Amino acid sequence: MVFPNIDPVFLRLGPLEFRWYGLMYICGFVSAYFIILSGVKRKGLPLNKDQIADIIFTVALGVILGGRFGYILFYNLSYYLSHPLKLFAVWEGGMSFHGGLIGATLASLYYIRRHKLAFYPLADIGFLAGPVGLGFGRIGNFINGELYGRVTDVPWGVVFPSGGPLPRHPSQLYEAFLEGPVMFTVLYLVSRKVNKDGVVVWSFIALYGLFRFLVEFVREPDEQIGFLFGGLSMGQMLSLPMFLLGAAMVIRRYRRG
Repeated sequence: MVFPNIDPVFLRLGPLEFRWYGLMYICGFVSAYFIILSGVKRKGLPLNKDQIADIIFTVALGVILGGRFGYILFYNLSYYLSHPLKLFAVWEGGMSFHGGLIGATLASLYYIRRHKLAFYPLADIGFLAGPVGLGFGRIGNFINGELYGRVTDVPWGVVFPSGGPLPRHPSQLYEAFLEGPVMFTVLYLVSRKVNKDGVVVWSFIALYGLFRFLVEFVREPDEQIGFLFGGLSMGQMLSLPMFLLGAAMVIRRYRRG
């Protein structure tokens, strides 16, 4: 299959360019607003629409800052130490999910503690919205032709413009499917069937760690890093602890009741 070669810019207004990847972020945050609004009403939490919008803004800021600095720290620190002005060149790409998760969690904790709210009841609702944003984000990766998979001979292999002449796994779409609708469905069922605070949060952590670890077997490792200990990629080294910790905490929260 030949890559559809979608223009990463969907709208140009003079010097301004609006990119699909940015639009995916906006779609994710807008979807999160309605999911959180619905969850807050269902749980009867003392939050109005303006407060929910404030939460979304705070978490979005945490995602962007955490994702950027996470990429710099985990994937390309030496380059940015040599080129410090590139720290702010976000239009050139470079975001890390693991950094974004840390940033979002810290931003959530800041808001929740400042307003004296209970962490797990609200976090369960927020993490339920996470897969929607992840799914949109991976579609944005595919449109950009980045983070593609390893060379393959499967019938659905895609020849990416920056990936050479050989077909590769469309690993972005694998992740979009697993981290998006599959994970959302599982978390939704957990939120409705298991009435224990925190189980959705840690189920999200465990499922993302598992899905990312598996997809990394067909995803091209970062060129500047390659393979690490035991032939694992950086993504796998960061995701395996997530799966183990998340699974252990799900069991612990479930048993505590």
